[in-house]
Amino acid sequence: MSAPSPLSVVIVDDDEFVAQSLRTILEARGSVRVAALGTKGAEAAALFNEHRPDIMLLDIRMPDLSGLAAGEAILAAHPKARIVFLTTFADDDYIVRALAIGARGYLIKQEARGLAEALHSVMEGQIVLGSDVTDRVSALIGQRPANGAGAAFDDSLSHPDNSQAAPAFAEGLTQRERDIAELIAEGFDNREIAQTLFLSEGTVRNHISAILQKCGLRNRTQIAIAWWR
Repeated sequence: MSAPSPLSVVIVDDDEFVAQSLRTILEARGSVRVAALGTKGAEAAALFNEHRPDIMLLDIRMPDLSGLAAGEAILAAHPKARIVFLTTFADDDYIVRALAIGARGYLIKQEARGLAEALHSVMEGQIVLGSDVTDRVSALIGQRPANGAGAAFDDSLSHPDNSQAAPAFAEGLTQRERDIAELIAEGFDNREIAQTLFLSEGTVRNHISAILQKCGLRNRTQIAIAWWR
């Protein structure tokens, strides 16, 4: 039997040395082929359209256009695209937004030696998080992981645009509260939620308070994280 074709990956990182190093790491075992490198967030969509990689690997912070904005634009045009973020920042807001837009992974550059294995897990339908990110997600929802290893999660954590039923934590909420919780998970602020649902911002705040009380959560970030559990 012939060997399976290597995964095709496009890397966009504003540090060209880092991008080249990642290419070397990923191609070392022959199971991954880096189709192209980019150094600007604004190049990401064009590179995706040109190469249609199995996985798009994006840095978060880039001076012209953030990886989050670039990934969101790609997923808006190609909802089945596999976007994985690779960054030095295990920042709560970044993690929440990455999951909210439908990313398949959020990994830390310091753990790059295990990157190829993580990307293969993504191809198997999992969402992969670096160990620091797993710790942050667990802390945000008030649960600690059993150990410090990175984690791979089932694809049921994918974007809510798939019209699946609301997650278990929302079962005790009213339909309006579920709508608001979903919009929070998608990264909407109170003003945007109010405009979308034709409510006042005061009413939105009251609903959020009710959600927090019913679900035993402390803040809107925990609401967003809980939506993906």
